[in-house]
Amino acid sequence: MKKESKKKTKKNGYFKEVGKELSKVKWPERKDIIKYTIATVIFVLIVVAFFLVLTMGMSWIVELF
Repeated sequence: MKKESKKKTKKNGYFKEVGKELSKVKWPERKDIIKYTIATVIFVLIVVAFFLVLTMGMSWIVELF
């Protein structure tokens, strides 16, 4: 019985500590989130374009032979 209450206290203590740590986090502002999202989308489009050109170039080379 004593073991169960000790386990429960550890869980409660863990979640309290997690809550404290989350309150210390500096969350990004809306403006920053929008900026990072746009940067990510642009990066993904550049990578997609790169692989598209690479694939088309390789298929063109294969068709030559």
